[in-house]
Amino acid sequence: MPNTIKKIGVFTSGGDSPGMNAAIRAVVRSCAFHDIECVGIYRGYEGMIEGDFKAMDARSVKGIINKGGTVLKSARSKEFRTKEGRKKAYDKLVEANIDAFVVIGGDGSFTGAMIFSQEYGMPVMGIPGTIDNDIFGTTHTLGYDTALNTVVEAIDKIRDTASSHNRLFFIEVMGRDVGHIALNVGIGAGAEEILIPEEDLGLDRLLDSLRRSKQSGKSSSIVVVAEGDRIGKNVFELKDYVELNMTEYEVRVSVLGHMQRGGSPSCFDRVLASRMGVKAVESLISGENNCMVGLKNDMMALTPLDQAVKGKSKVNMELLRVSDIMST
Repeated sequence: MPNTIKKIGVFTSGGDSPGMNAAIRAVVRSCAFHDIECVGIYRGYEGMIEGDFKAMDARSVKGIINKGGTVLKSARSKEFRTKEGRKKAYDKLVEANIDAFVVIGGDGSFTGAMIFSQEYGMPVMGIPGTIDNDIFGTTHTLGYDTALNTVVEAIDKIRDTASSHNRLFFIEVMGRDVGHIALNVGIGAGAEEILIPEEDLGLDRLLDSLRRSKQSGKSSSIVVVAEGDRIGKNVFELKDYVELNMTEYEVRVSVLGHMQRGGSPSCFDRVLASRMGVKAVESLISGENNCMVGLKNDMMALTPLDQAVKGKSKVNMELLRVSDIMST
């Protein structure tokens, strides 16, 4: 089947994550390699509606592979959620002779792309960019590995203070719906307990675990809490409960917040972004549409966008058993 795509748009949408710039670079240079024009769309769907486009070539993306955030910026767009807004976006794409686009983002961004493609028949390809690793169809999303390294480094530093003052630290990490970050960094940083949305540890069991740690001779403890954990209303409520029931501990809370999204992407994320960008462009060229590029068994694979959006990413529950053994 002859390739009819002559110009591809690329943009980032939703929350930023390390590796997005590396993915932009990969899309642009893949287009250049295949003699296809590439256009950067600034500020996501909002920029698409406003026609905020800029032609990009291989040299325009030099020096960005190591940068966090996104050079194309990102923004939420309420207008794109309406048919009128999507019609404006389509008209701007047609006006710019853009035949297809690659969206780098999460499930909300993919939902918008899927609806848009269904309405106007424009080929779209998604690249998963979110540190939460909560997208079905890939073992790793862009930014996830970098976030793990960032959090482990932060916890290592907090442990120095915890040990020096015989303190218990609750450390909240991102993970509203899934506990990938908490579970992996908890093991990597040697946490005594890990609280994730997938498993309700319960307040009493948490106290029992902390008491066992204290009785075994531990003078300080680290508890990693995913922001979506359901034991308490929030991490500060957990702190108050433990202080009330375990007066021997001086308890502190550290919410790592958006620092987890920043920083230079890891080597893994840079390589993953490069592979995903190439796969996205070449999939569009070969006639694929409405799919997300993902990593499965260390190979690039396509997942239909509706499955990527509706499917549920699952944590490896075996890691909880490993965590229990390691915290002995």
